[in-house]
Amino acid sequence: MLAAKYDDIISLDNLLLAWREFLRGKRHKKDVQEFQLRLMDNIIALHLDLKHKTYKHSGYYAFNISDPKPRNIHKASVRDRLLHHALYRSLYWHFDRHFIYDSYSCRLGKGTHKALNRFKKLAYQASFKHTKTLWILKCDIRKFFASIDQAILLEILEHHIGDKDTFELLREVISSFRSGLSLGNLTSQLLVNVYMNEFDQFMKHTLKARYYLRYADDFVIMSQDKQWLEQILVEIKNFLVMRLKLSLHPNKIFLKTLASGVDFLGWVHFTDHCVLRTVTKKRMIKRLKEVGNKPEVFQSYLGLLSHGNTQKLKQKIMLQ
Repeated sequence: MLAAKYDDIISLDNLLLAWREFLRGKRHKKDVQEFQLRLMDNIIALHLDLKHKTYKHSGYYAFNISDPKPRNIHKASVRDRLLHHALYRSLYWHFDRHFIYDSYSCRLGKGTHKALNRFKKLAYQASFKHTKTLWILKCDIRKFFASIDQAILLEILEHHIGDKDTFELLREVISSFRSGLSLGNLTSQLLVNVYMNEFDQFMKHTLKARYYLRYADDFVIMSQDKQWLEQILVEIKNFLVMRLKLSLHPNKIFLKTLASGVDFLGWVHFTDHCVLRTVTKKRMIKRLKEVGNKPEVFQSYLGLLSHGNTQKLKQKIMLQ
C-alpha cells in the first residue's frame, strides 16, 4: 500500500517544492507570472481547499500541436498543474518500483535513448549473438491516452492506495477530463504507466515473454519462434480488450525478421546497423531550421544520431 499520506501530499512544504519543480522552463509564461504575483496567497488557498476537501479541478484550455503527428492537448490551470506536480512527486516512487525493467516511457533514468540501446541488447541476446534468425512482433495501441478507461484505472489505483483522501483526490483529477487521460497533465504520464503495468505484468508473467520492451503505446516482442509470436498475438489482443478496453492499431501490427528491418522509435533496425526513419530525418532538419542554433536542441539531436549509421546526416545538420 501507498506510504505517502494525504496530509503530506497537500502540505505547504510539498506544494512549495512542487512549485519549484513546476516553474522550470515556465517563468516567462503569462499565466505562471500571474500566479506568482500572489504566490503564497495562491498556494495557501490551494492548501486550505485541499485540507477542507473543497478542492475542485477546473476546466482545460485545448490546443493542437504536431509532434510529429497532430495531437490535441488540453492544458489545465496553473493552480491545477501545481497540484499535479505535488501528486506526482509524492506518488512516483511508490508506483515506479512496481513497474517492469523494460518499460521506458515517462520514467526517471529511462527514455528513448536507453530504450534504443536496450532494443539492440535484447536483439543481440535473443538471436544468440546474431547467429539465429530473429523474429520481432511490433505493435501499437490505438488512441492510447484517449482510450484509457477511467473506471478500470481507478480500480487499479484502489489496490495501491489505502488512504481514502488520496484516492478521492486522484479521482477528482482523473474525472476532470471527460474520457481517457489528458495528454497535458503530468499525472497522466505516471497514471498511464500504472494502467499499462497490468499489460506488462501479463506479458512477463503469463505469456513469459523474455524479450519484451515497451515505450508508451509501442511495444516489441522478440523470438526465434515465429509461430509462438503469431499465437500470443491473439492472447495479447484478447487481454487488452477484456482487461483494459484497449485495442491494437490494425495498420501497425508487424511481424518481421530483424534482418529485413524493424521500425521502432524512429529508427529502422537491422542485424548489424540501424538507420533513421525518413520522416524522423525530415522532422529533425525542419526543427533545426525553426529553432536556429540553440545548443541544447543541437546536442539533443547529435545524441539521437549516435544510435545509428548517420555520419552524412551529422555533417548535414552541422551546416544548418
